[in-house]
Amino acid sequence: MAIANILLVDDEKDFVEVIAKRLSKKGFYVTKAFSGPEALRAMRKADFDIAVIDLKMEEMDGIEVLKILGKMAPELPVIILTGHGSEAAAREGVKCGAMEYLTKPCDFEELLGKIEKILER
Repeated sequence: MAIANILLVDDEKDFVEVIAKRLSKKGFYVTKAFSGPEALRAMRKADFDIAVIDLKMEEMDGIEVLKILGKMAPELPVIILTGHGSEAAAREGVKCGAMEYLTKPCDFEELLGKIEKILER
C-alpha cells in the first residue's frame, strides 16, 4: 500500500521523472503534472495527500496553481519548489497557503523529510 498520494508539478520533465521514481521507491504513489493546467486537471480526478509545486512554469506559475488549489482543496498541504533562489517568491507561496518551500536543485532527502513531516501532522 502507498504511504501517500503525491501530486508533483513541474515543467522540467527530467526533474519530475527522477523525483517521481525516487518517491515511488519509497512507497509513495506519484501523479506527475508538467504544467499548472495539467495539475488542476489531475486534482479534479483524484484526491492527493500532498502537492509539490514548482514556482516558475510556463502557462501558469506555481502561485496561480496554489491559489486555485486553495479553493479546490483548502486542506491540501503544498510544498513549493523554487529554482531561482527567490526567497521572496517562496515567501509569497507560503503566504498563499504553502506549508514549506525548498530551493532547487533540492536535496531529495530534504524533500522527503518535509513530505514525511507534513504527513505526520
